[in-house]
Amino acid sequence: MTKSTTHLRRRGSIDVVDAKVAVDLATAQTYSENVFLFVPNLIGYSRIILAAVALHYMNYHPIYSTLAYCISCLLDAFDGHAARALGQTSKFGAVLDMVTDRCTTSCLLCYLSSAYPNWALAFQFLISLDFSSHYMHMNSSLVTGSRSHKQVDSDVSWILSLYYDSRTLFLVCAGNELFYIALYLMKWVHTPLSVTLGVNGGILSNITWPEVMAILCGPVCFLKNVVNVVQLWKASKVLVGVDLAERAKAREEEAQLAKKS
Repeated sequence: MTKSTTHLRRRGSIDVVDAKVAVDLATAQTYSENVFLFVPNLIGYSRIILAAVALHYMNYHPIYSTLAYCISCLLDAFDGHAARALGQTSKFGAVLDMVTDRCTTSCLLCYLSSAYPNWALAFQFLISLDFSSHYMHMNSSLVTGSRSHKQVDSDVSWILSLYYDSRTLFLVCAGNELFYIALYLMKWVHTPLSVTLGVNGGILSNITWPEVMAILCGPVCFLKNVVNVVQLWKASKVLVGVDLAERAKAREEEAQLAKKS
């Protein structure tokens, strides 16, 4: 057996559950174990509602919009803990969480594209990078049998392994979102920080508190998008490696059939 085929293994439930069977199981599930009603998934639905509220107020009420958006993002830190504590981890919940993150951030970036038209192309690039990176990574996790897209071995990528540590993930994602929120608030807040704090002169006389937040969180946003590039590249290599392994296995099976015939 060639080296490329020695590492082939089953992919768990993805290979053994037929789509029609899965639909029937989801339709017939009981209230006592309804995945749609798992606590972490209920948290996910509340995040979607809060994100919708934030988007509704985004164009004319920055306080309501910012509060709803921030609460939606903060709840992201609790659904994973709830899933593990209650034994309610699920593939649906993992995908719901990731899709909610991507869509919420993308909607804010769409608003920033209209608020800063000269930077629209940059925001469009960030949306595309975010979606493509996570889509490729999710698929590479599925085809290699990983139970979660957040489980990355250090021998695959030490950067991603470090990034998906729960504490690192929270800090980087929070800093990234705070940077975008700061850009949003910069369109609404024009009072210098010196006036807000009641101090005289200095550098604070020409800068607002959202601008300070953007300066502090900007490097974190840059780091997050570097990770997105790494994630996109590593996921692409994993998918190509799976293709090569499957092609090698197919050739080996064809050779064995040719010998038998």
